[in-house]
Amino acid sequence: MVSKKVTVKNITGLHLKPAAFFCKEAMKFKSLITFTFEHTTANAKSVLSVLGACVKCGDEIEIVCEGADEKEALDALIKAVEDGLGE
Repeated sequence: MVSKKVTVKNITGLHLKPAAFFCKEAMKFKSLITFTFEHTTANAKSVLSVLGACVKCGDEIEIVCEGADEKEALDALIKAVEDGLGE
């Protein structure tokens, strides 16, 4: 298992379009991928779960990956968040 904290930088946070982008990136990997925000744990491969976390600009999330390709998954998702989630 690997994890890392990252701050969401895009102005709109994880609304529908960035949430879909985040999920699409997560689905490229076999690992179980979740993230935690405050007291919520969200499945990174589920748009509804990501939206339900209500993450806004400036919020810090911790991405957790567990599985065969966990390191690659973590690196890709950290990069996606740092690059603005497709926006």
